Amino acid sequence: MLMLMSMTIIIFIITIIVMMLATLLSKKSLLDREKCSPFECGFDPMNSSRLPFSLRFFLIAIIFLIFDVEIALLLPMILIIKSSNLMNWTITSLFFIFILLIGLYHEWNQGALEWNT
Repeated sequence: MLMLMSMTIIIFIITIIVMMLATLLSKKSLLDREKCSPFECGFDPMNSSRLPFSLRFFLIAIIFLIFDVEIALLLPMILIIKSSNLMNWTITSLFFIFILLIGLYHEWNQGALEWNT
């Protein structure tokens, strides 16, 4: 019984020492203002929240959501190829991909995909 208690105390002391060493070693010595401030999608969190913002962030988010939904619509098409008529499936798939490519070309032509302009 005494042996078990002494073993438990030794393990407890070792655990506390390891946790203290991990805490000391994990401290960051260099604190940068940019690294400590939260990233708010291009907004400076220290300024007023009523300032106008660039619509490019909104536009990129909308384009991302649109193409995300399109991918979600394309994936089931692979699963239904076995249970559908091959000719109808091919025509429907090509038509859908053609519409997506026209949309992508339009976005590219309008300059929505270029971040530097």
